[in-house]
Amino acid sequence: MGLSPASVKERIEKDSVVMKVRRHRFAGAVFLVGGALRELALGSTPKDYDFALERAEDLSAFEKILGSRGFLLGKKPTQTHRIVTGDVAVDITTIEGNIEEDLRRRDLTINATAYALGDGTIIDPLHGLKDMEERVLRYPAKESLREDPLRMVKAARHLAALRGFILDPALKNAIKVHRELIKKTAVERIKYELDLIMLSRNPYRGLKTMEETRLLFEIFPELVSLEEMDREKHLAPKALTHTIDGFRHVNKVRRFHPLMEKEARHWGYGLLFHDLGKPRTFSCDEENGHVHFYYHERHSRDIAARIMERLKFSASEMRTILSLIENHMRIFLISNREATEKATRRLVYRMEELTPSLVFLTLLDLYGNTKGKENASTLQVRNRCREVLAAFDEWRSEPLPRIVTGHDLLALGFEQGPALGQVLQEIREKQIAGEITEKTEALRYAAARQAR
Repeated sequence: MGLSPASVKERIEKDSVVMKVRRHRFAGAVFLVGGALRELALGSTPKDYDFALERAEDLSAFEKILGSRGFLLGKKPTQTHRIVTGDVAVDITTIEGNIEEDLRRRDLTINATAYALGDGTIIDPLHGLKDMEERVLRYPAKESLREDPLRMVKAARHLAALRGFILDPALKNAIKVHRELIKKTAVERIKYELDLIMLSRNPYRGLKTMEETRLLFEIFPELVSLEEMDREKHLAPKALTHTIDGFRHVNKVRRFHPLMEKEARHWGYGLLFHDLGKPRTFSCDEENGHVHFYYHERHSRDIAARIMERLKFSASEMRTILSLIENHMRIFLISNREATEKATRRLVYRMEELTPSLVFLTLLDLYGNTKGKENASTLQVRNRCREVLAAFDEWRSEPLPRIVTGHDLLALGFEQGPALGQVLQEIREKQIAGEITEKTEALRYAAARQAR
């Protein structure tokens, strides 16, 4: 690759954002640092830029240059201002001490290189350019994980995001040794990094590394029971293994339907949590040895709800992910030859905008079980997934209107709570089945349910 300081400098100075900033004078030294420099060095165009300032007052100069006011970013331990202009985000911090001291405090050596905008100097005290060239993720110093345990999750995130990089054995071992320290980190910061792993090009690599170092079980101790069940019951395929292996096939499944970026978080967490209830529902037929996990999705949903409350997921995220978990068996259940077109439409009416995410989760679950191999059963499920997506596209062009709302039931005398939601769901199911077609029928049904 030839990542010499001269070649990296040349790439940086051709970048449009850097060129724009370099034209201005600042009160103190200004440095391009972190991921933006790494991406430019590796031949990519960044969407996020990190600048380190010697003088805090130069923040206002950046706001003038970029034509937008900065705001404080709460997910980083140091005080960081973000300026968003178009589709580019610029993060600005003020250096404590000098630039070399600042770089030595960074999470990985590949992020510990700087470019001085004033004289064009490349500052590389930890040989980050060499590690970029060799594609190795290495930590700056042995104490760095103790200083900020989140760096363990960040290493997994970089592994998931960067093509062809490996984890330095010393760093992997350090994560194993210090994994319990992650409990000292604010859950919001952990959640932010986990989101980035779910959104990455290869979430499998990040999650598999977290599993191998046992870091995954410090963040999600609920997964330990899956691992123990696999070991004690000698399951094949193993529940935890097939969950993690499902992430191997993300790029294969992405061809089925375009998903918005945020939806990758939904099916990602849905896949990670979907089988948590299996240890509670394990049963085995004495006669034929068949293993069952009846209604495990309900237990998985309840366990996942507690995890997401602990990690402070938003209410909207929780509703979406819990719905995916609760319904993750439905496409499998209607994938037999006898399943009707009405059953497919009913599924779409139930899931609505979550339908593509449910298809994604179903296929990842499927391929996690078969290790990506095709057989008669996988082809059957894939064909049903295509039919579900076709029905979803039809539904989007002409959605089934809701004939009653919660306000209608409140007017009948219902109180806010689970009973109201249950009756709304029952009416919706009957509407989907064609048993209720008008509002007056729905209200009569609700009144009768209320009387009971």
